[in-house]
Amino acid sequence: MSFIEFISAFIMGLVEGLTEFAPVSSTGHLIIVDDMWLKIHELFNDEVANTFIIVIQLGSILASVIVFWDKFMQILGIRKLQGKEEKLPGQKNKFNLGMVIVGLLPAGVLGLLFDDLIDKYLFSVWYVIIALVVGAFLMIYADRVSSKKTETIDSLDGLTYKKAFLIGLFQCIALWPGFSRSGATISGGVILGLNHRIASDFTFIMAVPIMAGASLVSLRNHLHAFTPDVIPFFIVGFISAFLFALIAIRTFLKIISKYKLVPFAFYRIGLAIVILIFLIINGPL
Repeated sequence: MSFIEFISAFIMGLVEGLTEFAPVSSTGHLIIVDDMWLKIHELFNDEVANTFIIVIQLGSILASVIVFWDKFMQILGIRKLQGKEEKLPGQKNKFNLGMVIVGLLPAGVLGLLFDDLIDKYLFSVWYVIIALVVGAFLMIYADRVSSKKTETIDSLDGLTYKKAFLIGLFQCIALWPGFSRSGATISGGVILGLNHRIASDFTFIMAVPIMAGASLVSLRNHLHAFTPDVIPFFIVGFISAFLFALIAIRTFLKIISKYKLVPFAFYRIGLAIVILIFLIINGPL
C-alpha cells in the first residue's frame, strides 16, 4: 500500500467516523472529500471504492455497539441496565427490543419497496443539496417545539411503542440521500417529546441493526473486491472510522445535550452552499 493510499484510507475513515452519527449527512461529506480532494475512485476501480465505503461504515457501526453495549444487553434481556434508567427490584425496564423493531419497520418496508426508485431518482448531488437544507429546517423546527415544552421524556423507559413507531416514520425521510438518518430521527424524537439525549440514544441504537443489515448485504455482493492488494487499504479505513466514531459519538452526545440541534442545522446549510459552489466552479450546472 502506497503512502497516498494509506492517507486516503485514513482520511475517509476519519470523515465517516466523525459524521456517520451526527445529523450532518455522512454521505454528503464523503462525496465532498472524495470528489474535491482524495478521488479514491481514481486510485482504484469503482467496485473497490464502493466496497471501501461499506467497510468503513461497518467500523462506525462497531463503535456504536461498544458505546451502547449496556443498552444492547438490556434490550436483548441479557443484562439489566445500570444507572439512571435502572428500575427498583421487582420492576421491569419498559424499553425493549420490540420498540426497536417497531421503530425500524416503516423505513425497512419503504426501503424494500422503493429502493430502485430512490437509486434512480434521488441519488444526485442536487437532491443531496436540497435534502441538507430541508433537513436543517426540520431540525430548527424540532428545537423550537422542544423549547416550548415544559417537560420532556428523559429516559428510554419513557418511550412507548406508539412513539417508537412515529419516530420510525420520521426515519423514512432519511431514505432521501443527504437528509441524514440521525437528523431525521432525532428531530422526530424531539418533536414527539423526548429530550435531545434520549432521542439521540434511541436513534443510535436503531441505526445499528439497519446499517449493519444493509452493509452486510452489500458486502456479500462485493466479496470479490477483497483482493490481497486492497485489503490493507480496507483495514486502515475500518480502524480509522472505528476510532473516530468512538470519539464522535461520545462527543456528540455531550454537545447535543447542551447546544441542541440548531448548530448542526446551520452547519448543514453551510455544507449545501459549499457543494453548490463546487458544482459551479467545476462544471456546468
